[in-house]
Formats: sequence, structure tokens, C-alpha cells
Amino acid sequence: MIEDSSAIHISPWLHIVTPGAGVPLGELLPRSGSVYVAYLDGREMTDEVATFQEFQEALKFPDYFGWNWNAFHDCLRDLQWLSSDHHVLIVESAEHALSEDEPARKELLSSLWNAGRRWSYVKRPEGVTLTRLSIVLSTAEDSLLDLSHYFQEFDEH
Repeated sequence: MIEDSSAIHISPWLHIVTPGAGVPLGELLPRSGSVYVAYLDGREMTDEVATFQEFQEALKFPDYFGWNWNAFHDCLRDLQWLSSDHHVLIVESAEHALSEDEPARKELLSSLWNAGRRWSYVKRPEGVTLTRLSIVLSTAEDSLLDLSHYFQEFDEH
């Protein structure tokens, strides 16, 4: 994990930033191929159903999506219906996502972590690791470290 005052690089596939912070685009975008970018709003993720709705709309989950955490995790691990080589998820106001439901929040962040890990470790010609799924969580500066602590726990398992 690499930290500065406005961004934390958790892994090759996960970055936590404050609004206006710079994330090196070379870590997020491929040199070639099609890229699907999804913008999500953590303020809209007030409960599990609203969270699933936000992701379903942004990532165009298929009709068979089961509206539960197992189905959510499965869809994040697949994404084949998007017909793109690379995917970038940007969650703005991430500190608000499921902020009143701690178990669901952990489930969401764990699903993002595991999906990113599943899609990671694609090598570029110059030897740099690039993931096929990049996740950027944009959060208020006072929530930056709190949000990063969730991922330290996932990394230990």
C-alpha cells in the first residue's frame, strides 16, 4: 500500500482518492483495447437494494442477476456481457456507500476487492502489471484512511 495526502494505492486494481487527487492513468488504462468506464455514486447506495441497483445500471448486469451478494460477486467476476477488454469502476462519495449498514458495507468492499484480484495480473509488454478491472473509490479526505483499513483486513486473508 502506497499513501500520500490525497490518494492511497491499495493494490494494482484498487485506489482510494480524494476528489481532485491524481491517479496515474498508466495504472488504470491499458495501452490498447476497449475500455468500459462505469461511474457510480456512493450517496445512492443507501441500502443493499439501492447498491445492487446502482451497480446493475452502471455495469448493465444481465436479467438473471439474483439481487443478493452471491449474485453480485458472480457478476463482478464475469462482466463478459460488456464486450470490453478492460473495466474501470469509479465510485464517487464512496464514504456514503452503505454507511448505515456495516455488514453490508464490508460485503460490498470485499466483493470489489475479490473481483479486482480476480481480474488482475495481466502483464503489459514493458513488464508493468495492469489489471483488467480497476476500481477507484473517491472519498472525502477525512474518510480516506478509514476506508483503506477495510482493505488491509482483506489483504491479510
